[in-house]
Amino acid sequence: MCGLENEVVTLRNKDMMDKLLLICSLRLWEEVSGYDENMNTIRTYQVCNVFDSNQNNWVRTKYIRRRGAQRIHVEMKFSVRDCSSIPNVPGSCKETFNLYYYESDSDTANRNSPPWMENPWIKVDTIAADESFSQVDLGGRVMKINTEVRSFGPVSKNGFYLAFQDYGGCMSLIAVRVFYRKCPRIITNGALFQETLSGAESTSLVAARGVCIPNAEEVDVPIKLYCNGDGEWMVPIGRCMCKAGNEAVENGTVCRACPSGFFKSTQGDQLCLQCPINSRTTSEGAINCVCRNGYYRTDSDPLQMPCTTVPSAPQAVISSVNETSVMLEWMSPRDSGGREDVVYNIICKSCGGGRGGCTRCGDNVQFVPRQLGLTESRVYISDLLAHTQYTFEVQAVNGVSDQSPYSPQYASVNITTNQAAPSTVSIMHQVSRSVDSITLSWSQPDQPNGVILDYELQYYEKDLSEHNASTIRSQTNTVVIRGLKPGSIYVFQVRARTVAGFGRYSGKLYFQTMTEEEYNTSIQEKLPLIIGSAAAGLVFLIALVVIIIVCNRHDSEYTDKLQHYTSGHMTPGMKIYIDPFTYEDPNEAVREFAKEIDISCVKIEQVIGAGEFGEVCSGNLKLPGKREMFVAIKTLKSGYTEKQRRDFLSEASIMGQFDHPNVIHLEGVVTKSSPVMIITEFMENGSLDTFLRQNDGQFTVIQLVGMLRGIASGMKYLADMNYVHRDLAARNILVNSNLVCKVSDFGLSRFLEDDTSDPTYTSALGGKIPIRWTAPEAIQYRKFTSASDVWSYGIVMWEVMSYGERPYWDMTNQDVINAIEQDYRLPPPMDCPSALHQLMLDCWQKDRNNRPKFSQIVNNLDKMIRNPNTLKAMTPLVHLPLLDRSIPDFSTFSSVDEWLDAIKMGQYKDNFANSDFSTFDVVSQMTMEDILRVGVTLAGHQKKILNSIQMMRAQMNQIQSVEV
Repeated sequence: MCGLENEVVTLRNKDMMDKLLLICSLRLWEEVSGYDENMNTIRTYQVCNVFDSNQNNWVRTKYIRRRGAQRIHVEMKFSVRDCSSIPNVPGSCKETFNLYYYESDSDTANRNSPPWMENPWIKVDTIAADESFSQVDLGGRVMKINTEVRSFGPVSKNGFYLAFQDYGGCMSLIAVRVFYRKCPRIITNGALFQETLSGAESTSLVAARGVCIPNAEEVDVPIKLYCNGDGEWMVPIGRCMCKAGNEAVENGTVCRACPSGFFKSTQGDQLCLQCPINSRTTSEGAINCVCRNGYYRTDSDPLQMPCTTVPSAPQAVISSVNETSVMLEWMSPRDSGGREDVVYNIICKSCGGGRGGCTRCGDNVQFVPRQLGLTESRVYISDLLAHTQYTFEVQAVNGVSDQSPYSPQYASVNITTNQAAPSTVSIMHQVSRSVDSITLSWSQPDQPNGVILDYELQYYEKDLSEHNASTIRSQTNTVVIRGLKPGSIYVFQVRARTVAGFGRYSGKLYFQTMTEEEYNTSIQEKLPLIIGSAAAGLVFLIALVVIIIVCNRHDSEYTDKLQHYTSGHMTPGMKIYIDPFTYEDPNEAVREFAKEIDISCVKIEQVIGAGEFGEVCSGNLKLPGKREMFVAIKTLKSGYTEKQRRDFLSEASIMGQFDHPNVIHLEGVVTKSSPVMIITEFMENGSLDTFLRQNDGQFTVIQLVGMLRGIASGMKYLADMNYVHRDLAARNILVNSNLVCKVSDFGLSRFLEDDTSDPTYTSALGGKIPIRWTAPEAIQYRKFTSASDVWSYGIVMWEVMSYGERPYWDMTNQDVINAIEQDYRLPPPMDCPSALHQLMLDCWQKDRNNRPKFSQIVNNLDKMIRNPNTLKAMTPLVHLPLLDRSIPDFSTFSSVDEWLDAIKMGQYKDNFANSDFSTFDVVSQMTMEDILRVGVTLAGHQKKILNSIQMMRAQMNQIQSVEV
């Protein structure tokens, strides 16, 4: 009977079924009881029709669902009777049976389907017993139980049936276990692998992709495991590691966040580390430890390194002064901050004792071995200014100092340099010679160490002893030595003098006077030129008389040029300035006065400004056989006209005629390549007006007078050459790193254009004029002379002493013209010595003939420098005429804040407001004690505010007088 109600054999994963329930059989399979090897009662299916021939007995299982398995394993427990133990058994007795399977997508089998034959059933194997039994005891059979396992696949349909075929044996089917193999869910190598079924073949490897456990991530390649046919994991590929901030625990199955106070900076198997000294974590799972306040770590410091701090100040700084040099030595800081990379920086400040405090030293100061990053505790500093107070700060810094919001700890030392003489004059050359004279010129010392008062030239015949030398003193760098022997060789040496005394003599140079024969030959060669020049000069003078008569005293632009040839006092041996615009071909003037430089010698580094014709750059000039030098380069912009090119190069034609330490030096021009360039010496501190505004109150009066003396010396040289500048102003004075001032800007083309786009230059009689700097006769009649340059120099003096203040403040140009016509003159700047203001007033005499010459100005300034006491007397405050906007008028301001902004003291607005100085009536009554009480501590600012208050009082009194 086919028991359809019986339990089906279940497909399990290696789970044994203790009984076998089959649902349908053919022929003589029957369910009976028996005993196993241990005499336990069991139920079996058995068949034993060995005496009948042609046996074909089948038994089939219920429908078994596949459940995704591709290979099925069948474990069979059975017993077989030994054919030899059966009496009279026929030869057809068998001791084996066959195993079959049939696939189906649903449970459709019945008694007749599928048919009981090998096809459509698929044979798995013929099963033979390892042991058979033959004994019979107590009426029951004692069986030898055999166990065999077979597998088949691949299976692909939803389920299958199993069938067992007996074809002539005596056997019992005790139990059947049907199962598939799978690899279990596992966590290994930091990843979770889900349960994975084995492959269709016993040798198949099924790849499984792992998923990293929480807080872990793959390393290098995707992580995999392979499941083999026996349900075992093998061939691991890749791995997952705990992320930074997490460590592996529980045998690597969990990545746990680092607890507070611990960190892990990288991915990996390593454990969390405890935070190093002076650091902490802000939460669990930290990848680093944050430094505590005041402690730091550099980018190159390992995270396990303790946080460190800045070093303390160096100890025991000592100084050793030798004239204008100083040796500094010190001891290491008491506390290095926990680091070994401590180095030292030197901050140099010049404290001149003027109105301002200390200011940083210029680039001219030399530090050996260097200024910053010193590893040794000593430094040699040279090229300081003489008789000057300096403060040196020795900073200790280490790798974390730049992370600290505070300035480095330092120890300071104050020193005062000794008086030092100027350095040696390095260059001297012959200007001209005759049978009994030689004219020499030389450059200013590289390190003047003060204002050059004069030079001493020593000379003697080569064949005589140095003890027989004669000397000549000169206030300029050019001198004519007369009374020499014809055809003789002389030895020359020169030295400079400041208030500190003479410097060392220069090296010996040899120059020879002309012989009589050389002189006569020279005269004969020049005779035709002299005769021609005399004739030309006669024609010139006649033409000049005609022009003067025709013009009836009306000046013209050409008359203005002629004054270069006819006016002025000529120093013997001095060259005469030649106006390049008098050349028929202006390019000829360029070739004559300016050296052509190959463009390959010029290297532009950067653009530093813009000029009238193009960009102004800095760069390097390397001439063959000379050392490379830093230079300024003016370039002519592309697309220029021939007139623009001529006007651009005219400045070089003018500049090339000058050779004086206080006049900007022309190195040469580039005209044969593009762009066209004018190359001059480089002045590190730029224009004087800007430099003064940036260093307001930072210089002593002596230093300011030294600057003015240099400008006056340069203008004296130009006046002696009969050159009229026309645009002398602080903006056209350049300053180098040694505070040497040099006259510049010789481009006259701006006066030839009627363009008023620049308010500094106002059109007047067909040209542009800088009204605030120009003498009245030059504004009204365009009469430019050295005397008009003296007027402009007086304005420059006022600019210098007021640290770059705009002359006449915010008055309009017409207001300035009207004020000058009414005899108004600029008042003395704050802290201006009366002697200097008197010199300004002398320069502003209405009658140009009453103004001093530049030579007189130089002499007056030299006297002041030699006798500094003359500079101590200050000009008393006087009630000057109150003209429109000539003095900042407090009545034009709506508040004290506006007034403070106008006098450039806006930083004290809160101080005044907090102290209830909020109205002009209250402010006008302030005393020096009140100024100190509101927090104005800088002496220069105190004086500026006090002077402005005194001016306010004068204005109030004047207003009250008018009202009465």
